[in-house]
Amino acid sequence: MKSILKTLAIVLTLAFTAVSCSSDNDNNSGSTTSRDVKYEITGNYAGKLSVTYLEKSSSALIEDITTLPWTKEFTANADAQAAAVQTSGYGGVKGQTLTAKVYIGGKVVKELTATATEDGIIVLVPGTYVFPIK
Repeated sequence: MKSILKTLAIVLTLAFTAVSCSSDNDNNSGSTTSRDVKYEITGNYAGKLSVTYLEKSSSALIEDITTLPWTKEFTANADAQAAAVQTSGYGGVKGQTLTAKVYIGGKVVKELTATATEDGIIVLVPGTYVFPIK
């Protein structure tokens, strides 16, 4: 099950990144030239969690989340096109929640809260931030 969730996480992240890059050629509202990225996952979800995120060179990485809150901070490389994070989990309790935030230059540019299903499964995909073209 864990392997399936990780594979799903990678596929979803790559799909959302590809779609966002092709359809978001306009500047993000309130875009910034900063490349300082912070991902933050908070909430009361008690099941097994993994997170997939684009790191400083836009490569997708996967980590297990062992405790909440979870954060990752870095400065994206000049050739990085986007910042994205997504989380999925199983084994939680219906109604438990997670919130994901993507900060660029200290400002929240993406935010979403998800709630666990009756089966205790949760999927949280707040979207992709595309860096402005210089």
